[in-house]
Amino acid sequence: MASLQQTPTTLSLRSSILPSSSSSKNPLTLRLPAQTRRFRRCGVRMSATVAGSYATALADLAKSNNTLDTTSADVEKIEKIFADKQVFDFFANPIIGAEKKREILDDICKSSALLPHTANFLNILVDAKRVDAIKDIVKEFERVYNEITETELVLVGSVVKLESEHLAQIAKQVQKLTGAKNVRIKTEIDPSLIAGFTIRYGNGGSKLIDMSVKKQLEEIAAEMNLDDIQLAV
Repeated sequence: MASLQQTPTTLSLRSSILPSSSSSKNPLTLRLPAQTRRFRRCGVRMSATVAGSYATALADLAKSNNTLDTTSADVEKIEKIFADKQVFDFFANPIIGAEKKREILDDICKSSALLPHTANFLNILVDAKRVDAIKDIVKEFERVYNEITETELVLVGSVVKLESEHLAQIAKQVQKLTGAKNVRIKTEIDPSLIAGFTIRYGNGGSKLIDMSVKKQLEEIAAEMNLDDIQLAV
């Protein structure tokens, strides 16, 4: 049966700055491959290796203490937090000291109700100066999580928010197409579609089902252009 999961949409960030405590409790041990540590300055390829290593370490820890789903929800919160350019730039700024970053991070973790090991994971990224890879880490964690749980990730785009029953129907249809044990829905609002919706699934969203009015108009325009060429005698 398709499992319908949607991403949390609201996070509250308190304005006060509290003393950092996350880094001193429930320490997280990351088992990173030696080659990842050696190639810290090798560009994009290195970044992917770092992201995969950190994401796998977090997923392994979550699986070992039976908090994989809750940790996944934490990672979704992290994705939303660091999608804010000001937040990302603050933590990626090498001029700002680690202690100041940990103070702000402690406030964020508490207000977002992150699990202790998730909070410590973020502190580790701050100490290792790897916050710049957070977006890649989120993507890699999502991939690892989906592999572990045999979940097909589906991105549904629409002009307006779709009802839960409609998303459930989409989940069931994608499950039939893919044979996945679980189907996980993520939604995004895309005004350019005009009406209707799009469904992306498969490796990296490689497969597309386009039920939008935009697509229909593009097909009509293409047919009209073709007709013009055929009529030119």
